[in-house]
Amino acid sequence: MVNKTEKIGILGVVHNDELRQQYGLTLDKIRELIEEFEPEVICGEVLPASWERYKQNPEERGYWGEPPSEYYDLIFGLCQEKKIDFVPIDWIELDVWNDFDPLRHYEGEERERLEEEDEQWWQRQLKGAMQGVIPFNSPAFDEATRLKYEWLGELDSEAHAFRWTCRHLIMMQRIHNAIKEHSGRKILCIVGADHNHVLNEELRKRKDVEVIYPLR
Repeated sequence: MVNKTEKIGILGVVHNDELRQQYGLTLDKIRELIEEFEPEVICGEVLPASWERYKQNPEERGYWGEPPSEYYDLIFGLCQEKKIDFVPIDWIELDVWNDFDPLRHYEGEERERLEEEDEQWWQRQLKGAMQGVIPFNSPAFDEATRLKYEWLGELDSEAHAFRWTCRHLIMMQRIHNAIKEHSGRKILCIVGADHNHVLNEELRKRKDVEVIYPLR
């Protein structure tokens, strides 16, 4: 049996402050969870190019909402304060992202119907979001999320591959690289909660890490 030498945690967050306030996963709560876990490294849902721009000019807020606000308003500063190494792991080609809308092939009433169904999936996710100790970090939320993205994949397999499958392949490889580079150090992955179940499933395939999810 291989000894598990690495500890890696997963914290799912939401990028909208109104949702944070409404569901109790506020920036203060996120800070509390990070400090409680005491990571030495944070792998965050940030593009490498955006991280480089931030290091050159912390006042630059990126574009298209990337990186998400919790990084500027909390995580970047906390990493500096606590001397936590930050590793950007996201992958998005922003110039062509909108070209792969999963509903791109649907119009009129059919698109409206699918948009309503998408909203129903979101409501199922929100219902599951409050079923754990940490909002948006629960088996109920993750299962609703997994089923939602299976549905989206059926609507447009190409868009799903671009926006979801390929993105996760790259995100996961960047996490694997971080584990290798920071051998023996405690790592926390912070991502939008929709990604929780993918990271959890993939990291648990490794025999050399102890996955901590949910954090409580």
